[in-house]
Amino acid sequence: MKLVKTALLAGAAWSALALTAQAQEAPEPEQTTVDEIIVTARRRDEQLKDVPVSVSALSETRLEETGATDITALQQQTPNATVQVARGSNSTLISFIRGVGQQDPLWGFEPGVGLYVDDVYVARPQGAVLDIFDIQRIEVLRGPQGTLYGRNTVGGAIKYVTSRLGADPEATVRASVGSYNQMDLIASASVPLTDTLRVGGAAAVYTRDGYGTNLTTGAEHYNKDVRAARLSAEWTPSDRTFVRLAYDKVRDESNPRHGHREVAGTGATAAVPASVYDTRAGVGDVNQVQTEGLALTVEHQLTDSLTFKSITASRTGETDTVIDFDNTPAPTLDIPAYYADDQFTQEFQLLFDTPRFQGVAGLFYLDGRAEGAFDTIAGNLGLVIGTAGYVETTSYAAFADVNIDITDRLHLGLGGRYTTDSKTGKVFRANYATAIRSPLLGGVQRAPTLVRTDYTREKDFDQFSPRVALSYDFSDAITGYVSYSQGFKSGGFDMRGDAILTPSTVEGYEPETVDSVEVGLKGRVGPLSFSSAVFKNEYQDQQVTTQVPAVGGIASFVDNVGSSEFFGAEFEGALRIADNVTANFSVGYLDSEFQEFLRYNLATAAYEDISSQVVLQNAPEWTYFLGLTWRGNVAGGDLAVTPTISYRDDYSQFEFPTPILDQRDYTLFDLTAIWTAPSDRWSVALSGKNLTDERYKVGAYNFAGATFNNSLIAYYGPPQTVTATVQVKF
Repeated sequence: MKLVKTALLAGAAWSALALTAQAQEAPEPEQTTVDEIIVTARRRDEQLKDVPVSVSALSETRLEETGATDITALQQQTPNATVQVARGSNSTLISFIRGVGQQDPLWGFEPGVGLYVDDVYVARPQGAVLDIFDIQRIEVLRGPQGTLYGRNTVGGAIKYVTSRLGADPEATVRASVGSYNQMDLIASASVPLTDTLRVGGAAAVYTRDGYGTNLTTGAEHYNKDVRAARLSAEWTPSDRTFVRLAYDKVRDESNPRHGHREVAGTGATAAVPASVYDTRAGVGDVNQVQTEGLALTVEHQLTDSLTFKSITASRTGETDTVIDFDNTPAPTLDIPAYYADDQFTQEFQLLFDTPRFQGVAGLFYLDGRAEGAFDTIAGNLGLVIGTAGYVETTSYAAFADVNIDITDRLHLGLGGRYTTDSKTGKVFRANYATAIRSPLLGGVQRAPTLVRTDYTREKDFDQFSPRVALSYDFSDAITGYVSYSQGFKSGGFDMRGDAILTPSTVEGYEPETVDSVEVGLKGRVGPLSFSSAVFKNEYQDQQVTTQVPAVGGIASFVDNVGSSEFFGAEFEGALRIADNVTANFSVGYLDSEFQEFLRYNLATAAYEDISSQVVLQNAPEWTYFLGLTWRGNVAGGDLAVTPTISYRDDYSQFEFPTPILDQRDYTLFDLTAIWTAPSDRWSVALSGKNLTDERYKVGAYNFAGATFNNSLIAYYGPPQTVTATVQVKF
């Protein structure tokens, strides 16, 4: 099977090169598909083929025709990407691109893939599983993007771009019903108040019964109860000035996800539930996540070739949740927790576009605080381990990314970013007698029986990250490029760190970097519009979080474990098969390996290189997607029917392979049909997801052993669902 896939990828790349040679001899069409795709990957509007970066751009139409409901749909349609809901959550985002990301959503840890909503950096993953409404497109930038984007794009960036308000009054209402009593309602409207001022907003309510049941409490498990809203005002006092004030809020009251016990423990209540969506958790079913943000964007065209842009934003988030790691009514390993965060960011950009020079230079500032507390209620040990703390971050950066037209066909891209971060971390961890909540989370006031960690430290980090790219237009429709870029993510402090078990935790951990070399070819030949790349990444001082049972509790490690190496290839695009049939496709290949993995041995109190025993998590070797869209006239209206297939190879949930918890390769089949009335005023859609009812894991926890009743639990992706939607425009 792998030989077949290798041959397909090699054949696709060879065909693209052969077609390129033919294209240089044949006249180009007046308008090509790839030229119609406009992205802002380099902070300015450009044709996708002209951008020497691996970019997947999914338009609103593409997302609708494939039945995408939230940002996790990117995982199916984007090569070498993991975009999914975090363990134990309904709205916390976990992202990996080309094997680089961050699984741990605890406060103080920062993602390796940057998320941006209208160019505003979203620092925390809680509430970041964005539902798709009021959207223009989503862009996925693969590889380090430090010379262009504010923070933590060591693996790449995801850009969520919302729609600008129309010049005329308009309103849209969309209602959906579906499996498991799904009932969604989305309404949006905008109205011009004057010739220069427009206001608008969108609101959404998403509800659905659970896929499973908490067999202990009777509550729904894997349900959905989310409300979201966006409001904006746009002012264009002149042709050269644009001002937008935007507010957004998301409130998620879905029940917590406690996972599914994969192996039986001791006692009848520790048996394996028949349904993978069922649990026997006893810690409770109350969960609440709320995030909101305010952003002011100002663009002013100083001259015909020079534009100034300011992005000022503030965001806050609060989470109260519980996770039952042992999946039994007993408090063997229960984790109640809260998170809170706030951030202020300011970015100034100067964009220039002259006959020979195009680019952006800017300054970025972030002031953020992330805090929280959680209890590890260990009933078998007769105690609770309380953990609390905060991380305050101040970051300054200066960046520039310039494209130089050496000739009409040869282009040189140069970029650099200097970042300086200052972090203050406070970590407190202590044992409390009796297995009830600690005073940190509203439990009985009592003194700790043993203080395990108690420190406040400050660390500073700085780094210069370069980028250079050379691109050549083989024809008006074909562009090739070679690039080198470096990504940087600063260090920090382990919020779970246990200074008794691992004394060095008080020193924190150091930054990590990724050096990436990429060769790409993109453009259009006849009916084929494509983008391809081959890359090699060297990942240094990699930050890895692991937790293992230990005498007296759980030991947490956040170490700069060493280095890893990635080699990969990607090929994606669209092919017009007939006048009314189009294929969208993507293929991703990733070969990853640790070169060094240093692990602290609790018994010997020394670090050991165990690279031969570990693998990269969330790094499947192969991923692919194929969607066919047929369009035709039916009953006087336009009908679009899109069947899709997506494949994801074997992958490990952790650096340490665990066959019971790791996911084997799987394939998902979806089908969406949309009929639009002749007036374009209303439409109906029917979408079936995971039609073969595949069971596949998207997360796990591993607390094997008698101390925690052999708690190996997994989290699963959605089962087969069908959704019907009606949309009306006014």
